[in-house]
Order: sequence, then structure tokens, then C-alpha cells
Amino acid sequence: MLPSTLTLYLISLLQATYAIDLTPLDAHESLKGAHRRDHSPSLQRRASRNVPPDGFYNPYISGGKLLTLMETYPPNQGEPLNAVISGNSDERVLVDQEVEGGLRNYFLSLGFSGNCLGQKADSFQAANLGDGNGDKNETSIMRWNYGDAQLGSCKETIQGGNHFRYWIQDGKDANSGAIFMATSYEKPIADHHDIIPDGYNLGRDWLVGNITRSEIKGPNITDGMTFSGNTSWSGYTYNTFIKYVGGILPNTSDGVNHNYSVPVDGINASDGWLAVLEVKIVEAPSKPNSAINIAVPPPWQLLSFLVALAAFPSSLQVLSML
Repeated sequence: MLPSTLTLYLISLLQATYAIDLTPLDAHESLKGAHRRDHSPSLQRRASRNVPPDGFYNPYISGGKLLTLMETYPPNQGEPLNAVISGNSDERVLVDQEVEGGLRNYFLSLGFSGNCLGQKADSFQAANLGDGNGDKNETSIMRWNYGDAQLGSCKETIQGGNHFRYWIQDGKDANSGAIFMATSYEKPIADHHDIIPDGYNLGRDWLVGNITRSEIKGPNITDGMTFSGNTSWSGYTYNTFIKYVGGILPNTSDGVNHNYSVPVDGINASDGWLAVLEVKIVEAPSKPNSAINIAVPPPWQLLSFLVALAAFPSSLQVLSML
């Protein structure tokens, strides 16, 4: 029989699942030095976007950088922002929502879902995109769902896998609307979610590989190399044009988290390639749903899943933290 505290915990997870919270995921406790704000693009902010030809503003020009801010030991290490969805993408894709072909629906088309059972993170990473917003917390984190949009991110949390955090460049000084992503492939809970060797570069390239249905080999990448592919979810089909760009993201291991274990065979923890994704909707439902269509599993299925998790106390502990 489960301990009473664990039973209450499982019940709270079920309640959280069936009382779906659509509050933007950044509206929680802030990382030290980062401020809280609503990243959902307002009509005014979207109307005032000024997108440069490259599809985003280089954060380094205005005091930002393509490295996250987080609490680490040793201190002052972060994770590379190694992919960006261009502000020249379809307007609908740049809206942080699941309905009407928005950003969350696009992520689902790539095989990524939000945190396990809607749990909200207690720990955040921040980034300065050089847009005038300073250090700002991640908008959200997305996890490879192993083909199960509802529960697959729980599997990723336990087994490890590809995942990314993202931020929107929407400040008054550089409002491109671009989506900056820190992608990486993490180890299982048992290994404290450390990053696998070459995991930052591989996380980016495997994300691109999911889109193109092809193998992307980092050592073969050259400046300006392009790929494209189509993905679909919930009646929407997206065409993504990817271009690898050098000279913006530093090619280095200095300041990169896990830099003692991630570099391999002369390849730095961050290999310096920034994947720029331009996304267009090429097919959409004739009558888009006005409400989010979430297929929530039946309670007995969720309870069975949570009881299975109870066999792994460390898993439950981490789920409550992520």
C-alpha cells in the first residue's frame, strides 16, 4: 500500500492534469537576477515587430549572448542557444499557443511536448537576447515525447532524451519575434540529467534531423548549408527551411555547462553552428478549432502510470522539480 504522503502527491498530479492550466509557463518564480513577465505576444507587440533580413537580431550587438544564465558549480556556466525560429516565419507559428497552428502545435509536429503532466518547473534558466528585456526566464521547456503527446514527456524525464528551452525576442530594442532555443540531449534521471557527450550539438542536429527525416552530421556542416522538410500535427502541415549559420554562436567549451564531459574528439561543447529555422504553414484545416484539443487519457490510465512511477522514488522527486 502506498504511503499516505505519496498517495496525496499522486492525487495532486491527477488534479493538476484534469484542471489544465493554460497560464503562460513563465509566470512563476524567477531565476536570481531575471524578471517576471508575460511572453504571450500581444496584438500591439506583434504589430510593432521589426524583423531584420536574417530573421532575428544578434544578441551580442546589444549586450546579450547566446548562452543561458543558470546556477552552476563552478559558477557562471550556461547552455548554448543553438537554434532559432526566424521572425520571418508564418505569423501564426510565432504565437506561443497550441490553437490555430501556433508555436506549441508546431513543436508537437516535431515530436516535442510540454513538461510531464503539466508540472511547472521550480528551476529556470534565463537568457539575455539583447532586446531590452535583460535577463529573462525561459518561456517554457519542451521534451521529446517518444510518440506519445500526452505522457511521452514523462518518459523523457525518466529515461532522458532530446529537449529544449525557448525564449522570445520581443523587447522594445529588438522586437523580431524570433524564438531562441537551447537544445540538448540529456541523460536519465539516474545520471542527474547530465548532458551526453556532444549533447548540445547533437540535440540541435537531431532536432533538424526530425524535420528533414535525415541524418545531420555535425562535422560535415558548412556555413550556409541548408535543409528542409515537412511535419504535421492536428491538421496543420509545416514546411521548415533550415540554414546553418556560423560566426554568431561561439565555437567554444569555455563557459558552457558540463564542459568537462561534453566535448569529444576535438569538438567543442558548442561547435559554433546556429540552426536558423524559417517555418511556413502549407496546409491548415478549413475550420480551425477555437479551443485547444487535448486528448487527456482516462483517469485509470494516468493513475496506473503514476503508481508505476512510485516504484522509482527518485523519479517522483525529479518530476516535482521539473
